[in-house]
Amino acid sequence: MPRRILNLTLMNNGGMTRRDVAIDDAVVAGWTGRDAAAVEKHIRELEAIGVKRPATTPIFYRVSAARLTTDAEIEVVGETSGGEVEFVLLQHGGRLWVGTGSDHTDRAVETYGVTVSKQMCDKPLAATFWAFDEVAPHWDKLILRAYVIEGGARVVYQEGSVAAMLDPRDLIARYTKNAQLADNTLMFCGTLAAKGGVRPTSQFAFELEDPVRGRRIAHAYTARTLPILG
Repeated sequence: MPRRILNLTLMNNGGMTRRDVAIDDAVVAGWTGRDAAAVEKHIRELEAIGVKRPATTPIFYRVSAARLTTDAEIEVVGETSGGEVEFVLLQHGGRLWVGTGSDHTDRAVETYGVTVSKQMCDKPLAATFWAFDEVAPHWDKLILRAYVIEGGARVVYQEGSVAAMLDPRDLIARYTKNAQLADNTLMFCGTLAAKGGVRPTSQFAFELEDPVRGRRIAHAYTARTLPILG
């Protein structure tokens, strides 16, 4: 049986189809940058808060598909978790789709176990996905952007081109050793450096913009904090 069923909007050839999509497997790819210097910068960001260097770059963490959600609120334990905007690949119905999500991660847990930290938090997703073949010709023009609320103001937390990360086809090949993901697989594909450094975020908004077609996919969520009692 599928581990998670999400109600998604799939956009293809100008049309929209709303359907329940089964997700069997979820993958979080880390340290996926094309630019070695940028990858090193992000590694140093995380080292600064106690996170060990990855064994390989890129690296592919498995998380439970049950952690995937399109809800506007998640629950987290303590106040040390935060979001990261990423483009997300979905293999469904024999086609590859692209959307965006937040790899919300517990930073305190990350200092002693990255795989465990990935599993600690729900992974928010925007409910809309585009057919990948429609954006592939101008892929590097797509923009990722994230905002947080700090001091009562909405500020840019991350912003940049998807060209900062490995091309999706290259990333898939490195993970699967062939041309495509298994059907009903969803993959988070890496993130950008945070402006002002990685820090906890309780209100997080993110988007994937396609300036060529004049459209964007966006989502926002709040992290409700549960107490740590021992």
